[in-house]
Amino acid sequence: MKYDIKEEGNFRYIESEGKGEHLLLLHGLFGALSNFQGIIDHFSKDYKVLVPLLPIFELPIRKVSVGGLVDHVADFVEMKGCENVNVLGNSLGGHISLLYVLAHPDKVNSVILTGSSGLFESAMGSTFPKRGNYEYMKQKAEDTFYDPKVATKELVDEIFDIVNDRNKAIRIVATAKSAVRHNLSDKLHQIKVPTLLIWGREDTVTPAFVGEKFNELIEGSKLVFVEKCGHAPMMEKPKEFNSILEEFLVSVTAKSNQE
Repeated sequence: MKYDIKEEGNFRYIESEGKGEHLLLLHGLFGALSNFQGIIDHFSKDYKVLVPLLPIFELPIRKVSVGGLVDHVADFVEMKGCENVNVLGNSLGGHISLLYVLAHPDKVNSVILTGSSGLFESAMGSTFPKRGNYEYMKQKAEDTFYDPKVATKELVDEIFDIVNDRNKAIRIVATAKSAVRHNLSDKLHQIKVPTLLIWGREDTVTPAFVGEKFNELIEGSKLVFVEKCGHAPMMEKPKEFNSILEEFLVSVTAKSNQE
């Protein structure tokens, strides 16, 4: 299903027509809306799914940081008038989700992390990405998944175009460095909302032990591993991912209704 990108003020986003609770999806550093297609299609009927395009390449250079992106998300949620949001983030989007929850716990109903940064990540590193080397970028993209075929030519082309745009590449590096500085190990105990961790067992960017550490540090969190799966379970194993997520969201709603 094709979703139109809406523009409102400084925000560009996708919004489903569902009438239920808000499900806010936050993409990663090289994320695209296509990364969440399976989630949007599955949940758009029963949830109002919101997917803001994070302004990684649009923020003023002095504001290029994880904190600047968290502020953007906070302003977006405020603009949409959302309450009791279920926040889901992949990779950098998970990191932003955590920082948003820590800053605005009253706005959040639950948080779902998949391959989240915030404790440890091993992706492009903190140096300038290799430009002009398509095969290198293709290999990096394929390494993100357990099944390299998930890294379609369209996906590789998109990443290649980003790193070969000097302005975008500089912002990628600045954002990645900011993420490393924002280590959350000493803050995760403050998260009290229901938390689900969906992790690819073969994730090489944020390996399985990272999911286990999040599970240890976030009290009451639930960790589910997806077998034969890499850094983006919602792309590589969409049916299994959606089943795990749906069960969690239903249980969170049921618990809320009892209270």
